Amino acid sequence: MDNQQNKNHRAGFVNIIGNPNVGKSTLMNALVGEKLSIVTAKAQTTRHRIMGIVNGDDYQIVYSDTPGILKPNYRLQQSMMNFVDTAIGDADIVLYVTDTVEKSDKNAEYIAKLQHVECPVVLVINKIDISTQEKVHELMQWWQEQLPKAVIYPASAQEKFNLDNIFEAIVSRLPVAPPWYDKDVFTDKNLRFFASEIIREKIFLNYKEEIPYSCEVTVEEFKEGTERYDISAVIYVMRESQKGIIIGKGGASLKKVGTQARIDMEDFFQKKVFLRLFVKVDEDWRESKKELRRFGYEY
Repeated sequence: MDNQQNKNHRAGFVNIIGNPNVGKSTLMNALVGEKLSIVTAKAQTTRHRIMGIVNGDDYQIVYSDTPGILKPNYRLQQSMMNFVDTAIGDADIVLYVTDTVEKSDKNAEYIAKLQHVECPVVLVINKIDISTQEKVHELMQWWQEQLPKAVIYPASAQEKFNLDNIFEAIVSRLPVAPPWYDKDVFTDKNLRFFASEIIREKIFLNYKEEIPYSCEVTVEEFKEGTERYDISAVIYVMRESQKGIIIGKGGASLKKVGTQARIDMEDFFQKKVFLRLFVKVDEDWRESKKELRRFGYEY
């Protein structure tokens, strides 16, 4: 990068926050152009801060998708909310995502926090494709009253509507700075992380009620061969009965999850994948500081 480019180069951390199910992960995936975050209809699918990096000649945007805001019921959820609080504190730009469905003042304490942040706030009202023009206009007025310094965009992440304007708003508000990461990097996470997230997504899609929330996935082995990746992963559950449900009759349910995950991994990694899945019981993983640290939730 020459001196003139260096002087004009913009770079910064754009941290995406909001309540569960408003479309944060869908929005980040659309803005980054890669499927980095789990997207399902269930709440709390995103548990970690996941960074997606977008590079141009004169800018670098480091997006950070965070877990949906909630009132913690156990230690895992408290760790998830710590990610959100950190994201508000270390952002160069806060990208706050709401939608046309949720009650606007849900988790009002976070709206109050946004009223006092020093960095720019870009607010996205998502899912306008399932609303009316009148409702969207009312919401824009309401949010402008709550966050007068914010710039507000109605959008549909699913339909990729108005994303260009959101992108321009973000780039123009980035601080002048050199890139934080090499220009050929698109995420801070490694391949093992994405393998585990793909498996976890399939668990959310295939099982009901408390099962997905009781599961954690770790990749125990990841061998990168020239022809294929050999991956062994463990699905941890909290009870023996949950283990039976995950495996299913004759192993059919686990096989279905494994097949779906392998197909997605091959698409994501652009390489053949041989995947082995195992299921183990760990009764205390959501409350154990040691286990949460092992799974990457506490540092």
